[in-house]
Amino acid sequence: MTLSIQKVGIVGAGQMGGGIAEVCALAGLDVQLNDVGGERVKTAIAQIDAHLARQVIAGKLTESERATAMAHLSVAPHYDAFGDADLVIEAAVENEPVKRQILRHVSSSLKPDAILATNTSSISITRLAAATDRPEKFIGIHFMNPVQRMELVEIIRGIATADDTFAAAKSFTERLGKTSTLAEDFPAFIVNRILLPMINEAIYALHEGVGTVDAIDTAMRLGAHHPMGPLQLADFIGLDTCLSIMQVLHEGLADSKYRPCPLLVKYVEAGWLGRKSGRGFYDYRGEKPVPTR
Repeated sequence: MTLSIQKVGIVGAGQMGGGIAEVCALAGLDVQLNDVGGERVKTAIAQIDAHLARQVIAGKLTESERATAMAHLSVAPHYDAFGDADLVIEAAVENEPVKRQILRHVSSSLKPDAILATNTSSISITRLAAATDRPEKFIGIHFMNPVQRMELVEIIRGIATADDTFAAAKSFTERLGKTSTLAEDFPAFIVNRILLPMINEAIYALHEGVGTVDAIDTAMRLGAHHPMGPLQLADFIGLDTCLSIMQVLHEGLADSKYRPCPLLVKYVEAGWLGRKSGRGFYDYRGEKPVPTR
């Protein structure tokens, strides 16, 4: 029998965790949000409220719908608060040791039939499942960024994931109004297996002087009809996340074509992580973004 998901817990109140919380609340699910930094949860809920208010002004939501969604959101100060959750999604930083530690501690607080999921964009679901007490009830549910706008969710089964766990995850994504696609448990799955090497190649083109930041992004926007240039997109994703995914691909598939560009490594070492840090391939500290190279 497929578990009916009504209560959702989310670990991680960053851009992804906040986005997942918002779409779950809008779908009428009760959502509890947790983060190692308590203030981050309050900030995330305030940002959700502000985003929904803008949706009301734009005529995409009614004030009643906004208020109802916000009423579904609450703070989970500790993992114990997830005791009656049907599904808990880990949406922390893209770092395997950190994720494994979170999953190990969270799983001990859950009811026996609860599903535990990860929003990882690249890490092995089978390996992460091994850190939990319920590999058969563990699954990858990878939302795209920004969660509120992107229609796709990748669902990834680990070697032990049970059929009813997969069915419940698929039903959950459908309730959110998303389209799901099943990806096999290979490094970076489908979207990032294709997208990140393209971004990495764009950084190589910059590194080797093939074109400037503006030239490369303009070329791909107008020449390939991409809505956003690859370097602008890298800044939006976060250069540290881009580097983590390329490292997973390089280590997991042992192919030199996935070697992270040295310029990407240099930017991350400098703390130039993109939009979230104020500088990446563009400088965001002024009135409008300015290329840094």
